Amino acid sequence: MDRNATPSALADAVWPAVPSGALVLVPVGSTEQHGPHLPLDTDTVVARAVARHTADALADGPYGPTLVAPALPYGASGEHAGFPGTVSIGHEALHAVVVELARSLSLWASRIVFVNGHGGNTATLDGALALLRTEGHDAVWTACEPPGGDAHAGRTETSLLLHLEPARVRLDAAVAGDTRPLRVLLPELMARGVRAVSATGVLGDPAGATADEGRRTMAAMVSATLRAVTAWTPDTRGRLTDPTAGSPLTQSAASNASNASNALKGLRR
Repeated sequence: MDRNATPSALADAVWPAVPSGALVLVPVGSTEQHGPHLPLDTDTVVARAVARHTADALADGPYGPTLVAPALPYGASGEHAGFPGTVSIGHEALHAVVVELARSLSLWASRIVFVNGHGGNTATLDGALALLRTEGHDAVWTACEPPGGDAHAGRTETSLLLHLEPARVRLDAAVAGDTRPLRVLLPELMARGVRAVSATGVLGDPAGATADEGRRTMAAMVSATLRAVTAWTPDTRGRLTDPTAGSPLTQSAASNASNASNALKGLRR
């Protein structure tokens, strides 16, 4: 069996075993450069892991069956086009794919959550989910946002990959890139792309990355995703919000957070 497979993996199911009215999590990633030391599918690996462990934590909860769909490995990555290996389908194509995926899933699933691992997909998901919700689909999206994380291929993502897939991290090739805050870099990034500010593609510094830090970061992202799914309070863009942030968890959210903690103890690499 594939090491990433779980009982909630839709790809492993046969159709008579697929429950009607399931909650389906759809990881959305990218295929883009992540410096000289991280694989091109880094965002997809992270989104898939967040979705998988969220589904594990929800398995015994009040939401009914929870399934994880195969990850969407391509996104809107035009800002990385200056680096070989990057494959971007752009905003229009991504919008169409997300909309059609949700329309199809809605024929048998009750709720759909797109779990996004790439910041460049944000505007597209906003538009696609807003449209889907006007059509009456109970579809939403949420982001894998590491607390206090750096911009791209730095310490945060390197730690996550050291935790999730350490054999694929080339630490001997890791180098620091532009370490200025993303808010400072953003205007130039949008105008000229990543290569204009970092010849290596790194925005941040991988130095000091550890698998343990990656484990803690993954646990925090899964807990945040679990709270958002539990609350199910999408904004006008179809993005799930976390109304418990900065306040005590509700009894339901606290129970699910406990489930998540138990599931996270068994996080696989």
